[in-house]
Amino acid sequence: QVQLVESGGGLVQTGGSLRLSCVVSGRTFNGYAMGWFRQAPGKERNIVAATSWSGGSTYYADSVKGRFTISRDNAKNTVYLQMNSLNPEDTAVYYCAAARIEGVVADIDEYDYWGQGTQVTVSS
Repeated sequence: QVQLVESGGGLVQTGGSLRLSCVVSGRTFNGYAMGWFRQAPGKERNIVAATSWSGGSTYYADSVKGRFTISRDNAKNTVYLQMNSLNPEDTAVYYCAAARIEGVVADIDEYDYWGQGTQVTVSS
């Protein structure tokens, strides 16, 4: 059983930064693509960023390009999302997910395991 636990969410002012972390347990972290998604109230869950198992390939949604950075530390079974220049439109619950695919994966339907989510609120 694979478990994902997110942390690092919170309340921040416009222009601020947060770093989310997601620790994976239950089996080897290697060989899994990882992604961060977000879901605002009344909206669909959408991809924010994704990384291949090696970290060598990444994907970003247009809305976060240049502001967010995804990275992973396979030795620590952890994936990160550094979020800079936050604005109120970034307010959402952020979810970490894992896919049993080595390459970078942007399709939500390809993800097999999900965390419980962490709330990010950006005040104006």
